[in-house]
Amino acid sequence: MAIKQIIVVNEALQLPRGKLAAQVAHAAVAAFLESSKEIQRRWLEEGMPKVVLRCDSAEALLALHAQAESANVPVADIRDAGHTVVAADTLTCVGIGPASADLIDSITGGLKLVR
Repeated sequence: MAIKQIIVVNEALQLPRGKLAAQVAHAAVAAFLESSKEIQRRWLEEGMPKVVLRCDSAEALLALHAQAESANVPVADIRDAGHTVVAADTLTCVGIGPASADLIDSITGGLKLVR
């Protein structure tokens, strides 16, 4: 079974590239820490495959979080501290997995890549 991680970004925020990169990194680490030790080990051995996708709103991110949670997939919301670009507690992205690529694709398969 292939394992991967997906980070979904709230594209409506139009974050500057540096801020976007930091938020994606936060999501990758936070979701990784939510996964089991066995999945962590396997994902690391597979080269930490991950993809960054986009959605159009915080509501869409929350819906993805709920889908992942109901499928027992590790998930982490990232809310900004509000020190720079966006207001405090703004939902910027969601980290999903690492988990089975097939399971994650059933949740995020309709989303597009960040451009």
